[in-house]
Amino acid sequence: MRKHFSLFGQYAIGVLFGWGLIISGMSNPQKILAFLDLAGNWDPSLMFVMMGAVIVGLAGFYVVSKRTEAFFGGALHIPTRRDITKPLIIGSLIFGAGWGIAGFCPGPALVALGAGHLKALVFVVAMLAGMEICERFFTAHKSKPNL
Repeated sequence: MRKHFSLFGQYAIGVLFGWGLIISGMSNPQKILAFLDLAGNWDPSLMFVMMGAVIVGLAGFYVVSKRTEAFFGGALHIPTRRDITKPLIIGSLIFGAGWGIAGFCPGPALVALGAGHLKALVFVVAMLAGMEICERFFTAHKSKPNL
């Protein structure tokens, strides 16, 4: 019974997250690019979406910090590293550049892909290729960063 609830619960959370991205405009790359265009026609509305997400995230981390297992069963894996490393900085720069160029980050790109947007397909394929390249690089150098 718990496994079925786990799958249903995870699916429901994913659907709720997707709806939130659509309603907030986060799956619309033009809205994202307008938010990032500080010197042009800036759209500050996503700042409020992000502030709300940070508040929900902080509340979630507080609740999770009191638990020993995941909500739907299984081990709870919380990152323990707090140092700022070269791979973290490089990854952040690549992520930010991709977000600024395409107007997508991974979650909203998957939502837009589900809605049939071709630009999202190009982004998701590029994202998966980048993930594979990164995995191969760290495997070849045997220096996977501990999360």
